[in-house]
Amino acid sequence: MKDIFQSDFFKPKYFKKHVRDFFIILLGTTLVSIAVKYILDPAGLDTGGVSGLAIVVKSLTGRYFHHPIPLWVSNLVFNIPIFLFALKVDGIKSIIRTTIGFAIMTVELAVFPEFTPISDNIFLTSLFGGVLFGFGTGIILLARATTGGTDMLGNSLSHIFRHIPVGVLIQILDGSIVLLGLFAFNIENTLYAFISVYVMGKIIDKVVDRGKKAKIALIISKECDAISKDILVELDRGVTSIDGTGEYSGKGRKILACVCSNRDVPQIKDIVKERDKKAFFIVGNVSEAMGEGFVEHWS
Repeated sequence: MKDIFQSDFFKPKYFKKHVRDFFIILLGTTLVSIAVKYILDPAGLDTGGVSGLAIVVKSLTGRYFHHPIPLWVSNLVFNIPIFLFALKVDGIKSIIRTTIGFAIMTVELAVFPEFTPISDNIFLTSLFGGVLFGFGTGIILLARATTGGTDMLGNSLSHIFRHIPVGVLIQILDGSIVLLGLFAFNIENTLYAFISVYVMGKIIDKVVDRGKKAKIALIISKECDAISKDILVELDRGVTSIDGTGEYSGKGRKILACVCSNRDVPQIKDIVKERDKKAFFIVGNVSEAMGEGFVEHWS
């Protein structure tokens, strides 16, 4: 017990971070729980994952046995074997945060009161449900956690099926669960569920990649010194000069590289055009830009 309290977890630097991450997981999980209980389930939208499977089970047991199994019960029952499998394959450290998210979601699904559906318009419901679910999931992922389910199962199965990427395994699992919705609902609801899944994916990407995406401008010109000075002064963006050689001409030439935001690109174009109309100008996409002026606190 003494060793536990002397570990890095309770040092102020790490303890504050763990507390912050807990509240991030709590916020994200609450949004997901609201989306599942008050939007997706009442509309009969099975959007994959264990939460989607819980929606299917609730509908089928209500229809054939007149006693629908609550969402929280299915969420608990289906996640327990997944957690045990992940514990064996990945170890306890890799699932601690996800255990917290799973526990919070299970409790919230159990204690949140029942409400009538917020809308009869299934298209709007699928969109809003996808946005809320995706936003909540993105927040959870920022804290390096999940709410369990197919994300955890897919990651664990990747250790067994090494030739299949993790993302593909998760898509197979989620797609199979969405198709199960055909037995509980109808083809129309299933198609709307796919709309929700698509929206969820887009929102998750936006939240997780927030601030990380950028552009990179490569400039080959005889006026590199003047162009770099203008970019530094007018845009306050860093510029890197690289020595290059044209293989056709054999002549040495400077190449300027500037990582910038989308809104900086038109101004850089204007600067280059003003200084050298014959310059060679390339703009590319950067998936992640971390450092001064971009994401300065790496996760």
